[in-house]
Amino acid sequence: MKFQDYIPFYRRNLTLALPIVLSQIGQVTVSLADNMMVGHVGTTELAAASFANSIFVIGMVFGMGITMGLTPLVGRAYGQNELHKAIKWLKNGVFTHFIASSVLMVLMFGIYFFLPYMGQPENVLHLARPYFLLLCSSYLPFMFFFSLKQFFEGIGNTKIAMQITLTANVINILVNYVLIFGKFGFPQMGLMGAGIGTLISRICMPLLFAWFILRNNRYRRYFVFAHHQSILKENIKALLRMGIPIGFQLIVEVAAFAIGAVMMGWLGETPLAAHQIALGLATLSYMVALGISQANTIRVSHQMGEKDYTSLKRAVYASTHLVLGIMSLSVLTFILARKWLPYLFTTDPEVIAVAAGLLIIAAVFQLFDGLQVVMQSSLRGMADVAKPMLISFIAYLFISIPTSYVLAFLFDIGPQGIWLGYLVGLGTAGILFYFRFKRLLKKLV
Repeated sequence: MKFQDYIPFYRRNLTLALPIVLSQIGQVTVSLADNMMVGHVGTTELAAASFANSIFVIGMVFGMGITMGLTPLVGRAYGQNELHKAIKWLKNGVFTHFIASSVLMVLMFGIYFFLPYMGQPENVLHLARPYFLLLCSSYLPFMFFFSLKQFFEGIGNTKIAMQITLTANVINILVNYVLIFGKFGFPQMGLMGAGIGTLISRICMPLLFAWFILRNNRYRRYFVFAHHQSILKENIKALLRMGIPIGFQLIVEVAAFAIGAVMMGWLGETPLAAHQIALGLATLSYMVALGISQANTIRVSHQMGEKDYTSLKRAVYASTHLVLGIMSLSVLTFILARKWLPYLFTTDPEVIAVAAGLLIIAAVFQLFDGLQVVMQSSLRGMADVAKPMLISFIAYLFISIPTSYVLAFLFDIGPQGIWLGYLVGLGTAGILFYFRFKRLLKKLV
């Protein structure tokens, strides 16, 4: 195909993706703002936030993955003009996600008792434990928001979740500023203030969704119709068959980064703080790619419902071009500004030096990260989740983590060795996902 043949697909993909991208950037901006504020309180506080978030995010993304199973099912029904079937998925999805999220929240609280056995410095652990409890308390409302978000994205509406996320982000930043630094007569709470801000903003998210739904007659009707639908065992099984592999697929990638953070803690609080800075910056560009990829899942699921496989192929390659283009800009930014970006978070010269070294490696793995996330989203839109889950296990658990350990500790490369393991794992995943997509597309066409 010629470049001009892709232009309509770039336009459609970006129209769908832009609200998701803004929502994702908003979430990461809040996380970066958290890190900046906490980092200026102290290096120990920043290290504690890195440790607690690295553990909590495992349970969070697993729950998010379970909710993501709803989008391709709703999207395919919507693409077939079977809105009644999409509404059935809504009722069964919210029910299934509430039960699954409740169980996961209890498990996350249970992990709290194992934090002292993860080899972290005592001063880091002392701050991380109460902060981790606040994160766990925010779990259920956050997952309820995500369940509703996935339904609306399945029917092609990505704007509501964006508006809610950006509003919640403003709430988070304001509460953080007041409580972290003790403004307007409030006590200076440091890291605990950041945790309270996160909890309040995540409670607001489903409440804002309910407010949006009640104010819109069209969307309110969806939920009135859904109320009269039955909870069906076969629908619950289908949701879990889709959602659990996606959850495991996400969790193994996050686990690689979380275990890397734990290994950073073995090297000391300075590498751990630098890890948090570099990871926060890398996550910003990744979230742009993730937003485009989530829109790609919606487009692919709609094309699957319409059985238009030629448009499916073009939509996927258009998304791939967009993601790789954005990641290329990120590569240049990280390389050229690696010595200045860490100053946004800390003035500690040792932390800045380590973070600058990590950003060079982050620059290289951006392209592989972009490839793996867009190919992963394409397979998800095609309802192919079992094999990609196995690919993720191989790439992250059996290749990335061992490589990080060997390079960091046996070859004594240190923090950069842990991040080189990330590079190898993401590269393996991206290439294997691409060949999996090519194989499935060939069968369809």
